Amino acid sequence: MNDSTAAPESASATDDFDDLLEANRTYADTHDLAGFDGVAHAGIAIVTCMDSRIDPLGLLGLKLGDAKIFRNPGGRVTAAALEAMVLGVHLLNVQRILVVPHTRCAMTRYSEAELREVIGEKAGSNASWQGFHVIADQEAALTADVAAVRAHPLIPDTVAVGGFIYDVDTGLLDRRA
Repeated sequence: MNDSTAAPESASATDDFDDLLEANRTYADTHDLAGFDGVAHAGIAIVTCMDSRIDPLGLLGLKLGDAKIFRNPGGRVTAAALEAMVLGVHLLNVQRILVVPHTRCAMTRYSEAELREVIGEKAGSNASWQGFHVIADQEAALTADVAAVRAHPLIPDTVAVGGFIYDVDTGLLDRRA
């Protein structure tokens, strides 16, 4: 019987997250952002991929607190990304929005059917129901994403919006839209 009121399983003595919790305690020893206001001090918002080769702040010469960052597979402007941009513009000092997908992105390598098959095989389960929003044409997707931000009725024309491809091998941005 599944009792939703049952207490959660307690963490094991050697928890899967012990190393991260220890690293967090070390981080907290020098944490000096108490009371930080949380607005984008440089007025920047970045929509980019979840790829761990991308350091959104570093690639623009920014520091913690300068930008609002929204990440997802492929760096696409989804409904959730648009929601974040609207909030950023109206509540968090965002004045410029960069949409930044990148070279050699896994989301550009597969068709939707191929990715569902790969994931299904790795998961040992049918993944045909899961959408992954692959990118058949990165250039066209970037152009459409930038247009979607510019056309959003809650993002004023005074907000600058640009589309860039980040080259994960050279570290350079290339303006495309």
